[in-house]
Amino acid sequence: MQEVIVVDNASTDGSSEVVAEHFPEVTLIRSSQNLGFARGNNVGLKLASGDYLALVNSDVIVQAGCFEALAAFLENNSEVGLVGPKVFGRDGGLQRTCRRFPTIWNMLCRVFLLDRVFSRWSLFSGREMRHWSQDTQKEVDVLSGCFWMARRQAVEKVGGLDERFFFYAEDIDWCKRFWNQGWKVVFVPKATATHFDGGSSSNAPLRYNIEMLRANIAYWRKYYGLTGQAAFVFLSIIHHVIRLILFGLKKVVGNDRNGETVYKLKRSLFSLCWLLTGKDRVVKG
Repeated sequence: MQEVIVVDNASTDGSSEVVAEHFPEVTLIRSSQNLGFARGNNVGLKLASGDYLALVNSDVIVQAGCFEALAAFLENNSEVGLVGPKVFGRDGGLQRTCRRFPTIWNMLCRVFLLDRVFSRWSLFSGREMRHWSQDTQKEVDVLSGCFWMARRQAVEKVGGLDERFFFYAEDIDWCKRFWNQGWKVVFVPKATATHFDGGSSSNAPLRYNIEMLRANIAYWRKYYGLTGQAAFVFLSIIHHVIRLILFGLKKVVGNDRNGETVYKLKRSLFSLCWLLTGKDRVVKG
């Protein structure tokens, strides 16, 4: 038996009304404010009664047999607390939902483009593990929060998502806490889903990029203290300075498809301004 709980984060597009009218069997929770990813999911977790708890983003299509495959895996592997499926984007391409925990080393690989230049080498392939095709079952540090299935027993020990993370980085934090409590996190490619990524962030991509930076700073401060936070900020500044130079050169030579280079220039400029000043008003889009 499956139960479905929908937590509506103060949507204005009529979606909650559609759920109420056409899916009366669904438990619908309407919030008067945007609770954020972590808090919104926690509301659903508190109401859920099943042994296995699936947390699924609103922009995800669950493919046939996905729930069953994930639940069966948890049933047969008692040491596993959290699993996730293989995820494809709207274009049918693979979305990389498996990542390593953030470290100084994989940040350096990203800053200096080693994860791109030497992507086939595990040592340099960065947080996204670009050397791995993500077509085999594997224990991983982090699974993207777009789609999880968790064991209730594990959640009771680990706790819900950390509500200090309003948007972004809560998935890294939750996975780390599962590992810290002795529960494995496993990627199960036998189960598949489609994720129409960017539904919320596409409305204001530059602002959401700042929110991502803010969340990552909070993560580094939580696990590595002020020293770790300072290291993250310092490397992020270098990252965006290098990107400004590279994208600026690309723009000068005229290699700009559909304005993508201009957008990336703005993204790095606004990110750099926020990192140096802490002022949100620099972000206009």
